Amino acid sequence: MKANASAARFAPRMARLREAMAARGCDAFLADHAELIAWICGYTVSETLYRAVIVPMAGDPCFVLRSIDAGPCRAGVWFNEVVTFDDHEDPQGAVANALAAHGLAGARIGVDPASYGHTVATAQRLGELLPDARFVALPGLSDRLRACKFADEIDAIAAASAIADRCMLGLEGHVPPGRTVREVAAAAAAAQLWLGADDGGPGPILVSGGHGTGHGTGGHVDFLHGSGLDRTLMPGDILHVELTPRVGNYGARLMRPVFVGDPPAGARETFQQLAELQDRQIAAMRPGAAARNVDALLRTAVLNAGLRADYGNVTGYAMGLYARTPRPSDFSQSFHPGADFRLEAGQVFHMYVSARGVAVSETVLVTEGEPRLLTTCPRRPMEG
Repeated sequence: MKANASAARFAPRMARLREAMAARGCDAFLADHAELIAWICGYTVSETLYRAVIVPMAGDPCFVLRSIDAGPCRAGVWFNEVVTFDDHEDPQGAVANALAAHGLAGARIGVDPASYGHTVATAQRLGELLPDARFVALPGLSDRLRACKFADEIDAIAAASAIADRCMLGLEGHVPPGRTVREVAAAAAAAQLWLGADDGGPGPILVSGGHGTGHGTGGHVDFLHGSGLDRTLMPGDILHVELTPRVGNYGARLMRPVFVGDPPAGARETFQQLAELQDRQIAAMRPGAAARNVDALLRTAVLNAGLRADYGNVTGYAMGLYARTPRPSDFSQSFHPGADFRLEAGQVFHMYVSARGVAVSETVLVTEGEPRLLTTCPRRPMEG
């Protein structure tokens, strides 16, 4: 083990993982979920080729990955053993060989079949290479372990939240008619980088309502994932801004509308209604609360108020680590009518609501007492 502070920082995470392994009688766990890899190791990498971390019940982990990534991996992890393979070699074969080298060829090896890194092809290949091993399915473990955050994780999300707040406020007064959406997005991306974010991706920024959009009186919400960077802003437009900065791979999210000139009739009132209804929802986010009940507080009120004709999306979802993976949002725990989990202190969520071209969201930490807004930007529309 490397003699540094990182080893001590990751010890509680390893203990949490090994407790879950012991409960199912596992001799080792094979982590191939990008965020879980980062969580237990301090380093993550995209899956250009299969890579995995072997975690035995005792002793340090072993990272198996492409040789080209060995340098940054050794610099990033808190343990010593990094096994590599060249790009023309079989990645699953390298993992199987590493397992065998650790005396695990006939062991009970925990895997998460819900991990997007653990494909059917990978499971079949490992089974062929290690016929004496028993692979124990622990579905969803990669996300479940990380649901309640440690103090250093909350600090990173809070730092990302502060960047989102400053960037959003920095846009105010700098979104006049005549600018393109692309120019605003570029300014937001640059600001996030200057403020310390990992990268400049600001999240969706697009015209959601106002001049020529047809969103003025309807219940349209398709703007949340829309596009249109080359649109020129016009008086009366509503610019939807979602900021998604990350610090040390930990993300925060914040949505506000930016009014370009005088907004369409009713837009301010819609925002105020949505914010007040969401305030009630966030206030209910306490340990033990049923997620479906927290969801219903907002969903039912928005529908009863006639702000939307239907409500097909979730009202919030888990926040935390983000790696270069197929999913930009973490729905492992999300708020909807069928949500079957209860809130716990240490969980962090992106809570959002939208209607009529207007959206508002916050990054929220569940504590032992009252919920805490990690994003602290004023809960009002921004004036362009």
